[in-house]
Amino acid sequence: MKHLVALLLLLAAPALADPVPAPTISPPDSWVPKQSGTLRVLNKLESTVQTVTLKVGQSQNLQSLSITLQACEVRPPDLPQDATAHLAVSNSQSDDPGFNGWILQNEPAVNMLQDPVYDIQLAGCT
Repeated sequence: MKHLVALLLLLAAPALADPVPAPTISPPDSWVPKQSGTLRVLNKLESTVQTVTLKVGQSQNLQSLSITLQACEVRPPDLPQDATAHLAVSNSQSDDPGFNGWILQNEPAVNMLQDPVYDIQLAGCT
């Protein structure tokens, strides 16, 4: 009988759950640095796309372009997914000043690379 009373008391007591930690919420302007980035380079005259993966700080010559990946970052997991890369791009066959700035994966039209032959898009950062 004692065991039955003890069991009933245990069942009647409210269950003590482990406290749930508050979720971490990143500020909306948060970015997480990554080690490398993958770019798609479109040659508009030849209608060809080449995929290039560079480590941060690495440069690569691709046809008449010289591309340097200066940074590659992604959004934290608790924010809408996106990636951004800081590129320095020059074209040896053009007198244009080239491009030195950020491009966004989810907003490729925002990139201000203005080259009559080439377009560069960010495929992602790893």
